[in-house]
Amino acid sequence: MTKPMQRPALAVFSVLAALAVASPVMAATVNFKADLKGSNEVPPNSSGGHGNVTATYDTESKKLTWKGSVSGLSGPATAAHFHGPAEPGKNAGVAIPIGGADKGSFEGSATLTDAQAKELLDGKWYVNVHTAEHKAGELRGQLTK
Repeated sequence: MTKPMQRPALAVFSVLAALAVASPVMAATVNFKADLKGSNEVPPNSSGGHGNVTATYDTESKKLTWKGSVSGLSGPATAAHFHGPAEPGKNAGVAIPIGGADKGSFEGSATLTDAQAKELLDGKWYVNVHTAEHKAGELRGQLTK
């Protein structure tokens, strides 16, 4: 037989144990955006082009999905990528290629590694659009939540 003082503690323990077993891990969807401009490049350029990217990251499936558009470039886009890890004002290597930027609008998806997901969620990814005139990048925008 339990003593009267042990009953509340036993009840609290039972409730906590039930919650620990019954609580599912909740997936989150995180939204990002990037404003693409030549002035965001490192070093900046005077491109009259502009663009934008919106992206969604699903923490359960680790899937990053994006849509974007560019216009006013000095010529056709030769490549586009997600780069990281880097804060604004710093450059980094290619993390994920983006197809279709040469058409003006583009969309795609990729499954991220745990390390890539952490960099993205920490604000250390940017989008870069390259052209023949600006091989290192004509437009750039940091992904922000």
